[in-house]
Amino acid sequence: KQSDVPKNKETHTGSLIEQLTTEKYECMVCCEVVRIVAPVWSCQNCYHVFHLNCIKKWARSPASQAEDGNSGWRCPACQNASTQVPTTYTCFCGKVNNPEWNRNEIPHSCGELCGKRRQCLDCPHLCNILCHPGPCPSCPAFVTKTCECGRTSHSVRCGQSTAIRCSNVCGNTLNCGKHSCTQVCHAGKCTPCQLVVQQVCYCGSNFKDVLCGTKEEFSDGFGNFSCQKICGKKLNCGRHNCTQVCHPQPCQLCPRLPQVVYRCPCGQTPLSKLLELGCIERKLCTDPIPSCGKTCGKPLSCGSYEFVHTCESLCHEGDCRPCSRTSNIYCRCGFKKKCCVFLKSHVLFSLLTAAITFMCDKRCNKKRSCGRHKCNEICCVDTEHKCSLVCGRKLNCGLHRCEEPCHRGSCQTCWQTSFDELTCYCGESVIYPPVPCGTQPPECKRTCTRPHECDHPVYHSCHSEEKCPPCTYLTQKWCMGKHEVSPTMQFLPENNWSFFSFSKWRSKCSASYTFSKLCFLHQMKFPCPFFRIAAISIATKLTDLQLGDSVEISRLITKKEMKQARLQCDEECLALQRNRRLAEALQIDDNSDPFNVRSSGPKYSDLLKEDARKDLKFVSDIEKEMRMLVEAVNKGKHTKKSHCYPPMNRDHRRIIHELAQVYGIESVSYDNEPKRNVVITAVKGKSVCPSNTLTSVLDKEMQSRPPPPIPHYKQTDKSIGNNGLPKSLKEEPVIDYFDVQD
Repeated sequence: KQSDVPKNKETHTGSLIEQLTTEKYECMVCCEVVRIVAPVWSCQNCYHVFHLNCIKKWARSPASQAEDGNSGWRCPACQNASTQVPTTYTCFCGKVNNPEWNRNEIPHSCGELCGKRRQCLDCPHLCNILCHPGPCPSCPAFVTKTCECGRTSHSVRCGQSTAIRCSNVCGNTLNCGKHSCTQVCHAGKCTPCQLVVQQVCYCGSNFKDVLCGTKEEFSDGFGNFSCQKICGKKLNCGRHNCTQVCHPQPCQLCPRLPQVVYRCPCGQTPLSKLLELGCIERKLCTDPIPSCGKTCGKPLSCGSYEFVHTCESLCHEGDCRPCSRTSNIYCRCGFKKKCCVFLKSHVLFSLLTAAITFMCDKRCNKKRSCGRHKCNEICCVDTEHKCSLVCGRKLNCGLHRCEEPCHRGSCQTCWQTSFDELTCYCGESVIYPPVPCGTQPPECKRTCTRPHECDHPVYHSCHSEEKCPPCTYLTQKWCMGKHEVSPTMQFLPENNWSFFSFSKWRSKCSASYTFSKLCFLHQMKFPCPFFRIAAISIATKLTDLQLGDSVEISRLITKKEMKQARLQCDEECLALQRNRRLAEALQIDDNSDPFNVRSSGPKYSDLLKEDARKDLKFVSDIEKEMRMLVEAVNKGKHTKKSHCYPPMNRDHRRIIHELAQVYGIESVSYDNEPKRNVVITAVKGKSVCPSNTLTSVLDKEMQSRPPPPIPHYKQTDKSIGNNGLPKSLKEEPVIDYFDVQD
């Protein structure tokens, strides 16, 4: 028995027998060796062998289910779907359950003849080797087969799929039934006859060439096809021609023959009655048909279903005359109507015999099926209003456009696919093909490897954007006034960049600058002004900062802006200059203060006084709030106290800033217009209340001011302005460093 079984390693069956016998075959489910005594199951499609318990677990798992969900479970090897889950251990041929292992037999076989039908359909013989794994070998029997044309026969191997062809001509009758096949012995039906024959129409006026055997080729004795023209053959009377379209049957009798016509032309009176009244009897078809003299009464095509128009002429031969009545005829969409009389002058009489319709000029305003475009058809009768335009919207990939007809809802996903690997910039993360169009590069957790402008450590991950985010490494830098060194950072590209950056700048430099007026007589101390000067120019660079670019502030401060940073002289400066020149002439020491300049209390600028006179209540409330804030911080435990004013206009904010200088209070403006407001901060030991408030100073000036004199002179010095100041000093622009956006 063992010698009858093929063991060649080159065959599938021989390889399976050797691997199962030597216990070198592995189960694809558990990846363990299949023992000779272990229960197994073999797929009848790919012949792979699995452990019975493994295939049971696989068949019940969700991963094994077919895609449609109704075809059962899939084989792990060939993906062939099966509906039944194996439950018993059988031999390879399926005859014996739980076969016992025999050293002289193939493992998991019954040792009997296989007896299974072979895969080839032409073989009627059963497999005649012992029970075995794998496919059954080819049938060894020989049978006699005929060639394709059936004229010769040959002896071949059973189940051989190769067709047998001889060298003889086929000779079978073709589809036309007239000619024979001239091809050499071939498989299948013979090709149709390729001979060309000439056919004539029924009326005999037209010819055409067709293949022999087609339906048009068959004739009924009068011709082969209709040319759709008027027949024109002579009728049996020999005087009139046939008016029918080219037809296969013989032409009809002449419709004017005496034996055919029995009534008058209108059809109301028989000719027999007219003959009794003395009419001449007709002998030939050319003789006129007697008229009864009544109204014709034939219905015309211009009427409607409710009101039928009839011919008003007397009984006559031939076509009726045009209608003389009026009738409303609606356009095809039913929006407009016209009368029959109007149509008579525009259309031919022959058109009145057909259904009369016309088109109005109204354009349809209904939406098409897409919901985006209007119909715009003239005299529209469509009910669905389908859109014939191409959608053209961008797909989810952002690269291609929708080529479907215009539709409602979202477009389908882009169907284009790339078969190249999609990687991140460094190549660490990969998405393997197929990659749908529009897929973003994969995320990568490795540090960015792109070249950077600075040599600081990189803290951001690998990214697909071409531009790297700004460097976030902390560096030691001087403040813009060169007063102190503090850690700083480049601008971040988030939405809160301005708050983060400017909050750093506000608390960065605590030094103060001493500003002198042009006369060098008065000096005032201010916080480091470089931030405020640069902030005016930084506002113009807002777009670049939001995109992640850095801005060098020192380059934004021009010489003109530094010149404008100087304090401007006023009337008080001019008075001091005159007093100083007078003291020098009289040799009076400056320290003696003869004019009581230094002990005159706080100084309020003329501009501040002028603005305060316009709104005394506002200035009084501001000073009251500032005095309360200064007293609270000087008496309390805290070193600083702040107060936030509501949003106000630019002039009111400027008043608060100038009053804050007098009280030694810090003031900063926040937010954008129209919600821009001022926050003041009193510092313990620095902020003090002046002896004279602005409102009290204004009251004293009002009481001591004499009535304005009437001028009796003409001003001759063109260089002096109306207020006594040089024009160059008055016209010099002044920058408000306390309100950077005003």
